[in-house]
Amino acid sequence: MNQKFSRRALLQSSAAVMGAAGLPAAHAAPSPFKPTWDSLVGGYRTPDWFRDAKFGIWAHWTAQCVPEAGDWYARHMYIQGSGQYEHHVKTYGHPTKVGFMEMNNRWKAENWDPEALMDLYAKAGAKYFVSLANHHDNFDAYDSKYHAWNSVRVGPKKDIVGTWAKAARARGMRFGVSNHSAHAWHWLQPAYGYDAEGPLAGQRYDAFTLTKADGKGKWWEGLDPQDLYTGRNMVMPDGIKTTQAAHDWHEKHDRVWDENPPAQNPAFTRQWFLRCRDLIDSYRPDLVYFDNSRLPLGQAGLDIAAHYYNASMAWHGGKLEAVLNAKEIPHEWRAGIVEDVERGQRAGIEPLPWQTDTCIGDWHYNRGVFEGHHYKSAASVIHRLVDIVSKNGNLLLSIPLRGDGTIDTDERKVLDGLAEWMGRNGEAIHGTRPWRSFGEGPTQIGGGMFSENQVKDFTDQDIRFTTKAGALYAIGLAWPKSGVMRIASLAQDSGLAPGVIERVEAVGSTDSLPFKRTPQGLEVRLPEGLAGTPAIALKVRGTGLA
Repeated sequence: MNQKFSRRALLQSSAAVMGAAGLPAAHAAPSPFKPTWDSLVGGYRTPDWFRDAKFGIWAHWTAQCVPEAGDWYARHMYIQGSGQYEHHVKTYGHPTKVGFMEMNNRWKAENWDPEALMDLYAKAGAKYFVSLANHHDNFDAYDSKYHAWNSVRVGPKKDIVGTWAKAARARGMRFGVSNHSAHAWHWLQPAYGYDAEGPLAGQRYDAFTLTKADGKGKWWEGLDPQDLYTGRNMVMPDGIKTTQAAHDWHEKHDRVWDENPPAQNPAFTRQWFLRCRDLIDSYRPDLVYFDNSRLPLGQAGLDIAAHYYNASMAWHGGKLEAVLNAKEIPHEWRAGIVEDVERGQRAGIEPLPWQTDTCIGDWHYNRGVFEGHHYKSAASVIHRLVDIVSKNGNLLLSIPLRGDGTIDTDERKVLDGLAEWMGRNGEAIHGTRPWRSFGEGPTQIGGGMFSENQVKDFTDQDIRFTTKAGALYAIGLAWPKSGVMRIASLAQDSGLAPGVIERVEAVGSTDSLPFKRTPQGLEVRLPEGLAGTPAIALKVRGTGLA
């Protein structure tokens, strides 16, 4: 194994650049940002590119997609009684002998065509693309200088992040990376456990026993499994006798979503910092997404945030172009980064830009979702996008890839549906800003994380507003049976729109539509040719509207 990848050499080589907090102190440029929340909040402003983009697509793609069995495979395959454990035993073997590290070797990306996929994403209206750099499974999908378990050395033998970056930027799209690995130190601990019941009860899984020496003559020769599995940080104790008791132990201990650095394993935090800084410096992303509440790993997360902002200013001649996403940010810190709301929306217009991230199915590819035709429809995605944009937000949408790098026919239909709608109506989305009101209608949207499934279907009375270049866009979220859209917010003597309405067009057409303004609302006769479209975007012009 190359000397730079050994744990001891890593700590020795990095010791010279460790600051007082035990983390590397070097920055890319003279730095106006300091690694404190006060500095982030005081100096950060969301760049216009992000506010204009509105819609991004994400490839949430790792070796966990190889089994096509859905989310969190690297963890659940070690939890007896779970469906993924049963799938793994049946398909690959028992985790005492065939652990998750073998999935990394099976991830070949042999049919991946990033150029063709990026063409689909750009046509669907995405203005930025995000590549997963690492997940909680602690494997780097890039040419990592500080972690040998990476996609250039193992599995695909390709720089996944670098290849995606080149394809996105060639199409004029902004490029981002998502980093989830700060949770690996507790999330992967079931790999050190054992079956509580059955013929192999009490026999520890692969992570507990494997050492670097065991790889001699095997595909992973020179690699240390402990560097992948993170070491014995929180090991299930001996003596647990039932599957339920083992499950309960994991839920109470290593399943807890801990954002703090592991006190018993400072080497993990130091290496996380080096890997993350390397990711930023090597690929110069426009966006970095952390799958964390606040920032990961205490001071290490603040150090990375300051480094990223300062590096961005160095890359762009003093202009800050960076977007940093994290979740559940306290109100007093919200201005320091762009808050992300996983699988959720907002009830009203937010004063600061924000983002929803969601997926059309499971985060990691799930064959059952495809075979059952359970993906979100293109119409559903469009409705979410319109609602989110009307409230000063962006939508980051994951389209799952199979392990071989392909998408299925149902996913392609979703992308085609987005392309058809965005091709005509993107003017009402891209580059817009919120209006005086986000919209009207009976359908209520709850705020917060994981709230998206609480949203009911929109009605023909649900309308959302955006504005750009003096025009007001009114987007109806269902086709009215009468063929007439009534917009109550634009009624005669409306306090929201006291000016004169001079012209109404369907976005994508220059033809003027017949309309009248009554005390009940602006009534617009819609073109019959648009019947059946997921959302009807109108462009309203006049004085005092926007």
